[in-house]
Amino acid sequence: MSEIPDNLKYTEDHEWIEMSDEEARYGITDYAQDELGDIVYVELPEVGEELNKGDMLGVIESVKTVSDLYAPLSGTVKEVNGELEGAPEIMNKDPYGEGWIVVLEITDEDELGNLLDPKEYEETLE
Repeated sequence: MSEIPDNLKYTEDHEWIEMSDEEARYGITDYAQDELGDIVYVELPEVGEELNKGDMLGVIESVKTVSDLYAPLSGTVKEVNGELEGAPEIMNKDPYGEGWIVVLEITDEDELGNLLDPKEYEETLE
């Protein structure tokens, strides 16, 4: 069974969001990294880029596949995890910690209502 921390919100696309004031730290779940296999490359957005929910924000390449990453919420990219460019495998080792992808300064708090709590996310995996 995949690890599902209680303090996070989730999307049906196997992404996690950690809220702090108006900021959302974003990454892929333990389940997603396991399904992808060994991650070998990550393309990140630029700091300052404005995204609407559903916009493509980057790409993850693994030994199995190439997957697009989409913004789970509307906002401005405040920070990117530059460590991933030289060591994308961090996403496999620590998807909820060092493997975070971006921090968004959210612009539409109403979108938070569409996120799943840990129990709802767990049900999508069954």
